[in-house]
Formats: sequence, structure tokens, C-alpha cells
Amino acid sequence: MKFVELPRGVLDGDDHGSRHVTMLQLARLDATEDLRVHIAWCGPDSVVGRHPAGAHQLFAVVSGSGWVADSAGQPIPIAEGQAVVWNPGEVHESGSEVGMIVAIVASATPIVD
Repeated sequence: MKFVELPRGVLDGDDHGSRHVTMLQLARLDATEDLRVHIAWCGPDSVVGRHPAGAHQLFAVVSGSGWVADSAGQPIPIAEGQAVVWNPGEVHESGSEVGMIVAIVASATPIVD
């Protein structure tokens, strides 16, 4: 058994207006980043600012609730056990008033049919 430190980043004040979000990288398949897995802790009043998806992206709420928005910017509620998929280049945003934990899988190939 080996304990490891996982890369962690805070998304407060980035170029997209994100706030109160901490990202933890769980896995990266290889240096080309064909597959990435993150856990995001979205605190109360959090936002992952508006940006285009860099890959096929699965955004699954593990705990709590929040909202997601597409390129039109209209927030749509999302809760524990629900997920949304964005395609590469699709502009989106997400956030939570009460807090949520999210698993994010990004892949160069489609994640779901």
C-alpha cells in the first residue's frame, strides 16, 4: 500500500468568474489527458464560471444539489444521483446555493451514448 498526495486546486477568481470551488484530480490516463477524473467540492454560493467544455464531460452530483446552465444561461436544477453530459466546445456553467460534491469525468471520446 502506498499513500499519495492528489493534485488539488481552488477555483476562486479564475478567468471564468468561478468561486468557492475546490477541485481534486483523482486520475489522468496519460500525458495526453485522454481521460481525467476530478471531484469538485462546491461550497454554498459557489459557481464554476461560464466556459466551453474542453472534452466530452460527465458532471455527476454525488451529494447535495445545485444547478447547471447551457449556452443560453438558464439555470436548471440538478441534485444527488443526477448527471449531465456536455460535448466538446459546449458552453456551460454550474453552481450551488447550498453546496454539492460532484464527480467530473472528461474524455476525448464520448462518455455515454
